[in-house]
Parts: sequence; structure tokens; C-alpha cells
Amino acid sequence: MEKGIIRSVALLCSLGGLGLAWAVGVFAAIPLRDGRLFSMSNTEMQVIGISFVTCLLVAWGSVHLLSIADKIENPRAYRVMRAGYGLVLTVACAVGAMWSMARVVSL
Repeated sequence: MEKGIIRSVALLCSLGGLGLAWAVGVFAAIPLRDGRLFSMSNTEMQVIGISFVTCLLVAWGSVHLLSIADKIENPRAYRVMRAGYGLVLTVACAVGAMWSMARVVSL
């Protein structure tokens, strides 16, 4: 019962991390496309930076919660889930960037 609750909370945290990774992709796509990634305004840097740092913290929290439930008893499944979650975070960032590129017209 306890492991089920911990896994449920880890799932909720991981879904939040995916949403934040999507937001990082959305906010970083246009400056990257325009070639001004290193000359962004302060507001753009804050939005991307806060989304990125928050995404990392939420992802770390969900992996940590998952480790409480599964690391000792099933280390192989824990490694596979951790690697899969990292891959899904990367895909969520890419999907957010593609969504933003499809909807924002360059001037």
C-alpha cells in the first residue's frame, strides 16, 4: 500500500516535470530559431531559466520518490524507468519546441 502511494506521488511529480520540460521547449524554440540564444532579453532568459531549473528540480524529486519505492527491491526496473523518464523529458522539450515553431510566425 505504501509503495503504491509513493509511486502515485512520483507519477504526479513526473507529469509536472513533463509539463515544465514542454514549457522549456516552447520558450526556447523561437530565440534558438532566430539565432539569438546568447543575446536574449532578460525576460526571455528568466522565463527559460526558471522553467529549466524548476523542471530539473521536479524531475529530480520524482526520481527520488521512485527510488524510495523501488531502488532497493528492484534496481534494474528503477534504472530502466529513470532512463526512460530522461528520454521522455527530452521528447517533451522537443515537442514543445515544435509546437511553438508551428504556431509563431517569424517577422
